[in-house]
Amino acid sequence: MTLYHGSRTADIKVLKPNQADHDRPYVYMTTIDVVAALYLCNAVERPYYWFPYGFENGSDIPVYHELYPDALREVSENVTGYIYEVTAENNQVIPFKNIPCARLATEPVQVTDCIRVENAYDLLMAYVKQGKLKISRYEEKTQQQRAWWYTRVAEYLAEKNMIETPDCSYARFVKEKLPQAWEQYQNTIKR
Repeated sequence: MTLYHGSRTADIKVLKPNQADHDRPYVYMTTIDVVAALYLCNAVERPYYWFPYGFENGSDIPVYHELYPDALREVSENVTGYIYEVTAENNQVIPFKNIPCARLATEPVQVTDCIRVENAYDLLMAYVKQGKLKISRYEEKTQQQRAWWYTRVAEYLAEKNMIETPDCSYARFVKEKLPQAWEQYQNTIKR
């Protein structure tokens, strides 16, 4: 199967497992090139991640959810990077529990091809025009939809006990861009 990996690092010949915020080091890949492009656009510093996308009603077309105005442009404009392509057998990868298109490898994987991305925003807008990506704009979301997202963010903050690390990149990002989620988190820990 063909898999994709988005990275800002040039000249990778072999994708090697790296520790993220999961149980062990993995090579993170996806069956969808658009999703690999989204992973070029992390709004926070590692080991944290900010990729608010999903899939609607069993579709394989990713939907990027803007949780503040013009979010996609802000995180992707003028971002350069690479989309690496690999070929892997089913027995070399495992599915990732929460993301249907994601595949994980515990061993290094050889790169077979690479596409240089000059501006991630331009590439993502091209995917939108091709019907390969949808954007759920902040302005189009109902108050109920925004509240659902803020609750998910507050739950993640609680899971990572970020009241203890309020200056980490994820907490700073949430306080600046999603103050409602930070406030919700603070209210839950005061109880």
